[in-house]
Order: sequence, then structure tokens, then C-alpha cells
Amino acid sequence: MQGSRAGRDRAEDGHDGTGERQVANKLRDAWKAGRKTVNGWLSIPSAFSAEVMAQLGMESMTVDLQHGVHDYLSAVASFQAMQAHGPTPMARLPWNEPGIAGKLLDAGAQGLICPMVNTRAQAEAFVAACRYPPMGARSNGPIRAGLYGEPGSYFQTANDDILCLPMIETREALDNLDAILDVPGVDGIYIGPTDLQISLGILPPIMERQDQAILDIYARLIRACHERGKFIGLHCTTGAYVKQMHEMGFDYATLGSDLTNMVMGARAQLAAARG
Repeated sequence: MQGSRAGRDRAEDGHDGTGERQVANKLRDAWKAGRKTVNGWLSIPSAFSAEVMAQLGMESMTVDLQHGVHDYLSAVASFQAMQAHGPTPMARLPWNEPGIAGKLLDAGAQGLICPMVNTRAQAEAFVAACRYPPMGARSNGPIRAGLYGEPGSYFQTANDDILCLPMIETREALDNLDAILDVPGVDGIYIGPTDLQISLGILPPIMERQDQAILDIYARLIRACHERGKFIGLHCTTGAYVKQMHEMGFDYATLGSDLTNMVMGARAQLAAARG
């Protein structure tokens, strides 16, 4: 079934065996077209959880190897589970380290989110881990990413298709924002709201804070990205806040996680059961 689906996807994306794009990044294409997208988040190390979440209709799904309970094998299983349902497969790195970045891209991630990128040099290191030479230093061996493509074609298109999204979540990153955004190969940024608040001394950290000071920072970040033709996303918990952030100008926003949505849903139903 996966092979036939992959064949249909190649035909739909115009693959002709001549080196044209083998697996177009539908998420990048949506953002370029001005469409707002919703990102799913996978904290539970389970292919079944990934499969359930992937069929809900979100445009992308991110496997979290930083604060989630995933390891490399559960990330691979999650990519396999979501493949039949069409969301763009993403991953958040545990840290800015080239080894795991290359392995996740080889496993099929079409975009990486990197935590705690605070300087231009750190952004450059992240991009280098995601791009093949001459743009970067990624080693060639897409053991799963190139599984359904023509031999060698993945290499020809990966540098254009892979999304590199450093996280902005400290005062230092805000101070270096222009330098980070101007690094060639940085496609956009992803905001970690609670770490950003901690760094700024806005306590306690709240995921969906409505304070004007935070909203003003978000507005500044949105302007900086869109002036450069780059994309910006934010970690959220509820659909209402995702909608608010889309309306504010964010290109994408995360709707909680498999874990938080399970707990929130169960808690609401338990409260109803107990009256």
C-alpha cells in the first residue's frame, strides 16, 4: 500500500525521472501560497499515536525528540505511520547537533525545528547539518528519505525542499534576530513561548499568554520574518489561540500535542462524568 501511494504521489508531483523534485514539500508550498497551516505535535513514542493524529487533517506533524519521549526508532516508526495520511513529516531536534539532524532527515523528515538557536553561528551550524554541500555539510545517505525516489534524485532536490526552522526562545535570540534570519538556508523560525518568557523574566511561564508585551514581541518577529520572505510559527495549546495567532500573522501554529490533547480531552470528560 505504501509503495502504491508513493507512486501516486510522485505522479501527482510531476516526477519524470529526470531529476525534477521527487517529494515536494507541501508545507513550504502552502506557506508560499499564503495559506495558514496547523501543525500536530507528537510527544508519545508510538506509531499508533502518530497514525491517529496524522489522519485528523493537520498539514504537518512534528516528532518531538527534545521534550517528547521519542528516540530515533520511535521517530522512524512515526514517520512510517503518518505517511499514508499526507501531513508533512517534521521533527524537533533534541539539540543543535549534526548527527541526529542528519539521521532524522535520512529517515524522512522534510523539516527540522532546532531548539535554543541564539546566535548567527548557531544558526549557521544548524543549516550546515541540514544541507548537502556546497550549501552545508550533510552526509549523503537518505536510507528512508530516498526510498521511493529515482536513484540519486533526492540529493538533487533536498537542499531546496528541507525546511530549516531555528527556535527563537531567549532574550539573546531576540537581540540577534536579524543576524539569525539573514543566515542563508534559514527558512523561518519557530517560537518557544515559555522559554522565551522565562528568559525575559515574565513569570510564571504561560503557553498562551495574552499580555500586550508578549504580543508586541510576536508582532516584531512576524514583521522581521515577512520582510525577508521567511516563515514564522508558534507553539500553542488550543484551537482558539491557533486561530488568533493565524489572524495575527503567524504562518503556522502547533495545536497542542498528542499527549496534551489526550489529557485535556480525558479531563473534560471526567469532569462531565462527575457532574
